[in-house]
Amino acid sequence: QVQLVESGGGLVQAGASLTLSCAASGRTFSTFSNYAMGWFRQNPGKEREFVAVISRAAMSTGYADSVKGRFTISRDYAKKTVSLQMNSLKPEDTAVYYCAAGSWSLLVNNGADFWGQGTQVTVSS
Repeated sequence: QVQLVESGGGLVQAGASLTLSCAASGRTFSTFSNYAMGWFRQNPGKEREFVAVISRAAMSTGYADSVKGRFTISRDYAKKTVSLQMNSLKPEDTAVYYCAAGSWSLLVNNGADFWGQGTQVTVSS
């Protein structure tokens, strides 16, 4: 069984910080470093939006222009987790955030091999 489980979402005020975490489990993720990991977000009626990606060896990261300089993606191989530190949150950051795993090229092109169930982030003005 393959699982990606997000946590850490919630309701915050504009300007606040929030950290999302995603735990990977299952036989597929027995070698966590086989996958680049990413975060995406989506609002009802809108297309899914790429947010951030981290390479298999954590040597490279990439961000959407809308979050660059405010969000930081990281991964912990011992815990098999990937985190998204979100600072200076804005109301337009409100969305369901999804963790995903796949190749770098797939993730930066808005795709993935595996998806989490999502966690809601709401930023009030």
